[in-house]
Amino acid sequence: MKGDRVEVVVDAGGSSRTYEIEATRAGRRVETTHGRGVVEVTEVTRGGTPVRTARFMAGRVLALVEHPAPRRAEDDEVSAPVRPVRAA
Repeated sequence: MKGDRVEVVVDAGGSSRTYEIEATRAGRRVETTHGRGVVEVTEVTRGGTPVRTARFMAGRVLALVEHPAPRRAEDDEVSAPVRPVRAA
């Protein structure tokens, strides 16, 4: 969802560097995967096509923080369907 972002802090030999990958358009999301010594952060379209990818050596990653997009209050409310009450 637009506004999703992932912050990656990487050891840069004596200091650290921070990278941010963000879903830049409506309908896109950010996915993270890790395996075989690599952390991969990808911005993906609705259909699953990768738009951009960032890869980091897992041994150098100090922190991986996911920041979900702010949600509207309306999305949190679950409304049950209103049913008329029958008179007995």
